[in-house]
Amino acid sequence: MDKNLLYSLRGITAEEFSFVTHITAGMTEQQSQTFISFYSQKRQKPDEILLFTLIGLFGFAGIQRFIMGQIGMGVLYFFTCGLCFIGTIVDAINHKNLANEHNQKVAMECASLMQMAV
Repeated sequence: MDKNLLYSLRGITAEEFSFVTHITAGMTEQQSQTFISFYSQKRQKPDEILLFTLIGLFGFAGIQRFIMGQIGMGVLYFFTCGLCFIGTIVDAINHKNLANEHNQKVAMECASLMQMAV
């Protein structure tokens, strides 16, 4: 796979880079390009997760959970003011882990789509 495709992803972390490199190791060049195309549209950058979390502190609690596709947790955060702000503060501290977990899940989904397309 051409590593330049991964470098084109804005805000990619070293952990995310190695995980995506491992997943795309057995793919052809065309599959890798399609994978990166799908993956880049669905992934979340850690700084955006932090921004949405901070918005939750001062406005709409749980928006970071909605953005990551965790609808149930987003509703819970919304109705409990971010679990009395404690959950929102924890999410702000762990924003990089939240983004990495979300991105790994998205990468696995995109990789399974590539395997089904073969």
